[in-house]
Amino acid sequence: MKLRNSTDTVSYRKVTEALKKQGRGATVADIVAATALPLALVRELVPQAADEYSARLEVTESGEIRYSFPRGFVSRYRGFRAGLKRFFETAGRLVKIAAAGLFKVWIMGMLLGYFALFMLLALASLFISAASRSSNSGNRRNNSGGGFYLSSSIFNLIIRLWFYSELTKSASPRYSHHKGRDAEKRRPLHRAIFSFVFGDGDPNRDWDVREKKSFIAYLQARRGLIALPEYMALSGLGPEKAEEELMARCSEFGGFPEAAEDGAIVYRFDELLLRTDREDRSFPDASAPIRRLWEFSSNSKKMNCCFGLVNTVNLIFGSYYLSNALNTGIILTGVQDPAGLDLYSHTYRLLEQFMVSNPLLPIGIGLGLVPLVFSLLFWLIPSLRYLWEKRENEKIKLTNLKKTGFGRIWSNPLGVREKEIDSPVRECRPRNMAAARDRIIKDMGAVAMPDVELDGQGNTVYFFKGLQREKETLEKYRASVRPEASALGKTVFDSDS
Repeated sequence: MKLRNSTDTVSYRKVTEALKKQGRGATVADIVAATALPLALVRELVPQAADEYSARLEVTESGEIRYSFPRGFVSRYRGFRAGLKRFFETAGRLVKIAAAGLFKVWIMGMLLGYFALFMLLALASLFISAASRSSNSGNRRNNSGGGFYLSSSIFNLIIRLWFYSELTKSASPRYSHHKGRDAEKRRPLHRAIFSFVFGDGDPNRDWDVREKKSFIAYLQARRGLIALPEYMALSGLGPEKAEEELMARCSEFGGFPEAAEDGAIVYRFDELLLRTDREDRSFPDASAPIRRLWEFSSNSKKMNCCFGLVNTVNLIFGSYYLSNALNTGIILTGVQDPAGLDLYSHTYRLLEQFMVSNPLLPIGIGLGLVPLVFSLLFWLIPSLRYLWEKRENEKIKLTNLKKTGFGRIWSNPLGVREKEIDSPVRECRPRNMAAARDRIIKDMGAVAMPDVELDGQGNTVYFFKGLQREKETLEKYRASVRPEASALGKTVFDSDS
């Protein structure tokens, strides 16, 4: 929340101090009397204070609005608690970005690096086993078969993955007579890996701008006036949260609450109507934007399966080397290799030839423990992300359904059937539709208690009579606002003239 200048800052402090002293609530007149500030300035600053300190709005019999603070006079934007919250939020975002960047670099090298390393080791083991079989075919015919079969089986799996998987297809574009342009735009391999592990980011990263533009368009289509139930239909929020957010919108866009004839609170945003363009601002009731659902990955299923297979190969190799390092240990020179241990023993002796004094340690940790832990993480992160996104999608679907449900109730308060609240849109269908419908009825019932009846087919029908009266009052209030009041009029001064 920002104030225009230092004078406003001093005045705002006076207003907040006066509100804090008024234990039972205060009207604008009370604050003017306590501060001796101009009435117009107090009318502008009080909604900002109501937003910052989460005020409760009450309409008196005279139609004046009284501001009280039953939840305590604690700022949402200032003070130690708010500063600490902002600090941890900022620090958390920075740590998350840095950790994700480092982990992405590491995961790229680990997945493909170990894959290539294990392929080379399997290939070397094949050559050594083949040479050993040809020179000692008579003596070792029975003993070397198991190790050679293991090495050749793993190597064949790697060759098939390498040459026939989506990995090689993603490294070079696929050309065809109808996909030339699409092929050029294919994502690089490392981004496809990141998409599998981390996803593609928040699909609603632009939501704040989208929602505000929708709110402004709605106001400009309805003469700058909105009621609480209408905002519930725009935001999908319950009455308390919607009222709190409406006060934030008043602070942000120069609005203010006003009491209508029957005591209903109407929020006015006159300044948003003073626009130059005459573009049509028609805004149908059912056109409030909805949040997008999280998608697990933008990769094809074939590509994700391929990454899973490559990681499985690393998991098999890591488990194999770690198991043999723990169970077999040191390979003594001159002793025949036990059946089935060709790959392990060949790797051991290759490391000895590269002047590694104790090959058991790099095999057990470098080729066993590290790739095994990495492969488990490679499965664990997407799995946990899938569960988290599934839970988030349920929240999004509920909020979206509340938008459409509140909108349908507000459009026709008298005679709302339960099934009319349902939506065929995927983004608006939570798993438990019955519980979602009940939540919508209860939230709107907190604004105006409905009468409940059964029709001839046994369907439950809700009649929000209080909501109908509020809607009629609002429409009457809107009709009293003349369209020409929002006209800019003729230019009376031009700096270039």
